Amino acid sequence: MDTLLLEIGAEEIPAGYIRPALDAMAQNLLKRLDDANIGHGQAYTCGTPRRLTLIVEQVAPKQETVTEDLLGPPEKIAFDGQGNPSMAAVKFAEKTGVAVNRLKVVTTDKGRYLSARKTNRGQSTVKLLKTILPEVILATPFPKSMRWADLSIQFARPIQSIVALYGTRVVSFSLGGRIKSGRQSLGHMFMSPGKVTIPSPEAYVQTMASVNVVVNIAERRQMTSAVVTAAAATMGGRVLPDEELLDIVTNLVEIPIATAGRFDDIFLEVPKEILITAMREHQKYFAVIDMENRLLPGFIAVNNTRTRDMDLVATGHQRVLRARLSDARYFYTADVKVPMERWVEKLKGVLFQAKLGSMFDKVMRVQALAGWLADAVNPAEKEKVTRAAYLCKADLVSQVVGEFAKLQGIMGRIYAQAAGEAPDVAVAIEEHYRPTHSGGQLPETETGALLSIAEKIDSICGCFSVGLIPTGAADPYALRRQGIGILQIMRSRKINISLSELVEKGVSLFADKSTEPPAHTTTAVLTFLKNRLSRLLADEGLSKDIIAAVTSVSADRIPDVERRVGALEKLKGKPGFEPLAAAFKRVENILKKTTETTTATVNPALFAHASEGTLHSACQSITTQVDHLIDQGDLDSALGAIATLRDPVDAFFDGVMVMAEDDAVRRNRLALLASISAVFEQIADFSQIST
Repeated sequence: MDTLLLEIGAEEIPAGYIRPALDAMAQNLLKRLDDANIGHGQAYTCGTPRRLTLIVEQVAPKQETVTEDLLGPPEKIAFDGQGNPSMAAVKFAEKTGVAVNRLKVVTTDKGRYLSARKTNRGQSTVKLLKTILPEVILATPFPKSMRWADLSIQFARPIQSIVALYGTRVVSFSLGGRIKSGRQSLGHMFMSPGKVTIPSPEAYVQTMASVNVVVNIAERRQMTSAVVTAAAATMGGRVLPDEELLDIVTNLVEIPIATAGRFDDIFLEVPKEILITAMREHQKYFAVIDMENRLLPGFIAVNNTRTRDMDLVATGHQRVLRARLSDARYFYTADVKVPMERWVEKLKGVLFQAKLGSMFDKVMRVQALAGWLADAVNPAEKEKVTRAAYLCKADLVSQVVGEFAKLQGIMGRIYAQAAGEAPDVAVAIEEHYRPTHSGGQLPETETGALLSIAEKIDSICGCFSVGLIPTGAADPYALRRQGIGILQIMRSRKINISLSELVEKGVSLFADKSTEPPAHTTTAVLTFLKNRLSRLLADEGLSKDIIAAVTSVSADRIPDVERRVGALEKLKGKPGFEPLAAAFKRVENILKKTTETTTATVNPALFAHASEGTLHSACQSITTQVDHLIDQGDLDSALGAIATLRDPVDAFFDGVMVMAEDDAVRRNRLALLASISAVFEQIADFSQIST
């Protein structure tokens, strides 16, 4: 078995395209090999801005030989009265490529049928790869593809070379009738220009390294980190950690060469967030900080080539950055002179969503929701949270955010601090965007937490009100992420408000825009949030049946759901749980099957057996006890008390027939079971728990 190498050399591919393209190519190639019954080992990917590479180990030299039994027509159709093959048998033989006299009759569950054993002897792997590899290349997905010259094919950037080797053999094919595969790759554009011959897949990485190309992404990333760290040390500082930028820069170069540069101290008067973003977003420079995390007037640029005079390179970077920072300083200086209230008014001209009005409309709704939340959670926060809500989107029309969109919220905090707003108000303006991604940081202040919930519930209720509901394939307004954010904040801060009341309030603010009845929208949003909560809890390893049992009863108060799920999870692990669940399921099954209306209350005068009175007394006592324990939040003890009903329930079923002939007795017994069910359902619907 030999190793397969495929390298597509191209003009510079955008950094963000490289990793997804490699993953898709590897997955596609392995699938094509599997479909062709070609055995193979692991696949590895390499990539730089000018090449995408796949390496597959232990690829079999040919397809596996496959023998299969093909079923044909029934015996009675396959032969005539004299036992000669009919036309149906002849056609079957022709179709399978098996001689008529080699067909057999086999017995199946459906009767006797004609059968042909066909052996497909595998073809050469190299022969098949001549078709598979070009199809894999052209099927590579990119956010944007292009055509070039007069070729009919598309790729992220014009393809310049193709290396296709199976062991030491070239897999010959062409793309667009003009680009032919071979064993020649291209070296580094500036440091080793020209072609380089790849003798074998095993020699690929080392051969490319000899022409100043580090093809292994992980190795190049490590090298980039090392040279950037070393460059920062020469300035007496260290690199501001930025894993995302490190990933980007790694895929912008074929070999990393770091250059340290400086900018004028005067720019340090500008908030560091602006300086860092200006360096990062426009220039892909790393910021440098001291041991106390203070920003230093320096940066690290990563180049794709080493020159004779690296100081001249640094000077060029400094000149470009000075212009960027000068613009940023001008924007910031102009912004701080404008009252934030004036920006809020300008939001009337900023569209939030075509069906939902302006950003100013959103601010007014969020302010109303934030005030409602503060009244429900902590009235002392109301003044701060409503002020923060009023200002939370003001920075969207500032010049800095217009230039650096990623600073929205951050600049809102900075401008609010500069304007003398209360500290919690300023911080909440930044925190209301959190969490910005899965597992992201949550708001740290109560003001920020309440504002974040209000802003997110407004977006969800608004979109649902006008039919902009996420589907399995699309969620353009990131409503799932926002829903999860609401739940995570409520969980982390134990915010025990009614989710249904919050959603009803949010939906009511869209009365003039809604295309759906408010009740319908409210139900849809609550179901959406309940599903997000179930997914969150399941991802943490909690039993799906326990989650379903709890949320089917009520998912209205998030901390309460967590407590009930946790308590029930503990009880499920105890030895007596299965009989308890079985007893409850029996109660539920009887109640679900009956079409009769039970009596409103249980009448002890109709008891005909001692077990009825015992169960009724136990239920009354435990109901009072459970109510008290639930009020105290002691769900473990409440479940323990409920568990004591098992014996009286079992004795009741053993002692009486629930569906008695006497109407009054039967309805009374059903009412007794309904009272038992009501006790259980204060915690969960036990009938949904698997035992």
